[in-house]
Amino acid sequence: MRIVHTLSELRQALAPAQHPAFVPTMGNLHAGHIALITQAQPLGDCTVASIFVNRLQFLPHEDFDSYPRTWECDCAQLQAAGCDVLFAPREHDLYPEPQAVKVHADPALADILEGHFRPGFFTGVSTVVMKLFMAVFAGKAQGTAVFGKKDYQQLMVIRQMVRQFALPITIESGETRRAADGLALSSRNGYLSEAERAEALHLSLTLRALGRDALAAANALEAHLPALEAQAMASLSQRGWQPDYLTVRRRHDLQTPKAGDALVVLGAARLGSTRLIDNFEI
Repeated sequence: MRIVHTLSELRQALAPAQHPAFVPTMGNLHAGHIALITQAQPLGDCTVASIFVNRLQFLPHEDFDSYPRTWECDCAQLQAAGCDVLFAPREHDLYPEPQAVKVHADPALADILEGHFRPGFFTGVSTVVMKLFMAVFAGKAQGTAVFGKKDYQQLMVIRQMVRQFALPITIESGETRRAADGLALSSRNGYLSEAERAEALHLSLTLRALGRDALAAANALEAHLPALEAQAMASLSQRGWQPDYLTVRRRHDLQTPKAGDALVVLGAARLGSTRLIDNFEI
């Protein structure tokens, strides 16, 4: 595996490639990230990963400075998985001057759910992903990027950005990887205490129950959904969580569903000081 830090090094490393397959990450890798690398390998002629903790997508009170950075372990995992090129830019490599030009996603998609509780988050995500795409795919006729469904709304924002900018990039999605008990793998799971780790499973259990209730009420979903969502929020709150949202939305645009729509149930909640997200297509 070749490790590069600058744009010029990256472009030199990728010069022979015609169709790179790219997995962007913020490091602190787990089995979910490695599954995306494995998924990407047959989709291109060079498998590329990036590690960059993007300051633009963190709010002032969030964990940018304390976000786990596990460089040596990350490199070992990527090399073992068969990654060809690791792009690990320093902040001044990717942002050599203050980033005044930013990509603002469609508010109808980006200002709800995660975007409502983390204002500006998807502007930071869209901007850094666009910069990474320009770095990896510059001069290429086509490329593929793989994102996990764990960050469901992010996946949709990136797909819309690629479509509306007519980028020659195919966006593939990877299924959420889970621990044996069903907890979605996340870099932030490492923040949990032993007791919190045992409790953390209840986010996914509550979402699954909400999903079952929504399907049972499918013929009159619009009428019943507010009460079902409120019930799920109350159930999690009673266990000591601070939920931001537990909701059922239609898959294609995350708007309020109607009978017959394909559905996804999504949630975000804080357990102690750790904020967790999860989702299930139903």
